[in-house]
Amino acid sequence: MKHSAEVQESRHDGLKWAVVVTLLVLAVVGNTYFADQALLYRVLGVVALSAGAALVALTTGKGRELVELARNAKKEIQRVVWPTRPETVQTTAIVLVAVLVVGLMLWLIDTLLGWAMSGVIG
Repeated sequence: MKHSAEVQESRHDGLKWAVVVTLLVLAVVGNTYFADQALLYRVLGVVALSAGAALVALTTGKGRELVELARNAKKEIQRVVWPTRPETVQTTAIVLVAVLVVGLMLWLIDTLLGWAMSGVIG
């Protein structure tokens, strides 16, 4: 019984995806067809058709999975322990100093190798 319900839903999902594609094609073709109209009206038409396509897409199985993923991501972001301002400043300073030290070391190595090669080549 569950399998047939999944098959039925997948058939409807195909129809919904066809509606989504049709709405997006209408947005593109309509924007081209009404090229002589004001840009504001064309933008509003494209936005309205795209929003309708997005709403239809969100009612499909993949759309529901996307919504669930977004909810889980929001929950996960809320669980993150963000660093305080002093921690951020201190970490940034450490990174900048490390980059400066490594840059100076590479410059020194490059200079020494350049002098050595100049001595060898003549």
